[in-house]
Amino acid sequence: MAKWGEGDPRWIVEERADATNVNNWHWTERDATNWSSDKLKFLLVGLSVENEQGTCEVTEVSKVEGEASINNRKGKLIFFYEWTLKATWTGTSKSGIKYTGTLEVPNLSDENDMEDLDVSVSLNKDEPETPLLNLMKTKGADKVRRALDSYVGYLKTEFTQGMILPTANGMAAIQSTSQSKAKLDKTQISSPGSSTAPVNTGVKIPTCKLSLRETFLTSPADLYRVFLNQEMVQAFTRASASVDADKGGRFRLLDGNVLGEFTELVPDEKIVMKWRYNNWPSEHYARITMVFLDRSSETELRLELVGVPESEEERTREGWKRYYFEAIKQTFGFGTRLY
Repeated sequence: MAKWGEGDPRWIVEERADATNVNNWHWTERDATNWSSDKLKFLLVGLSVENEQGTCEVTEVSKVEGEASINNRKGKLIFFYEWTLKATWTGTSKSGIKYTGTLEVPNLSDENDMEDLDVSVSLNKDEPETPLLNLMKTKGADKVRRALDSYVGYLKTEFTQGMILPTANGMAAIQSTSQSKAKLDKTQISSPGSSTAPVNTGVKIPTCKLSLRETFLTSPADLYRVFLNQEMVQAFTRASASVDADKGGRFRLLDGNVLGEFTELVPDEKIVMKWRYNNWPSEHYARITMVFLDRSSETELRLELVGVPESEEERTREGWKRYYFEAIKQTFGFGTRLY
């Protein structure tokens, strides 16, 4: 019998409140299928590309077949995912003619690198030829690959919360690999303005509260509509966006760099939403309240942001001023004096 303190560390129960899966030694598994299905639809619907010929947008994901899971063994995460996807895209030419087609991805799996991913794009039968098909086959396919690469990044960060349990001395280091081979270089999400994937620290982060005020030369009704109309959002952000303008509806702006959900909508008066940059700690949102006040020929917008990470205070403040306030004034001619 081993002396006290000299036993096999795999069987030593550390000073934990739950004493569960000590040292992350035991095999645990988590089914990520349902979560993945929702995440894939969210990332693809609303994805759009544009050139001088017109615009194309993924309007529906009609098929998501497959499975995904994560296993933890000895502190190492093993990822398995295999999906077949089919979506509908709609193209609109500069002259207003609409076209519809399909987009298929037959081999999204941990065994294939993203650059080897097949993205098949076609027009529906009876649709006339259009240069928008080539737009979707090139820029559209590339954007789909980036979105699916983001899914892999989210799977390896957002969904893994709690699978690597802390020891008495702190958090265990996380090692990850795919089912067939290591793909550590795929854990980061490539997106404009952000080189890192969302990180879940497992620790409560310090936050702050911001208050902003701006005046626009327009009515409350017109300004309210700017934040909820997808075409208007895409106009002032100059990037693809997906906006579901209902209570509980989600939005995705600036090519996925900003995400959120509307929690309260009072027409022409107030918008309350959960809002985040995509590289904030996983599932951490700020609560944003926007109040529209009628000032005769002007509208005063009062903005309150609660729960902004302290490290993101300046970036968030300047981001709202530049990419919302200034962009809206320049795009729609609502410019007036600044406060």
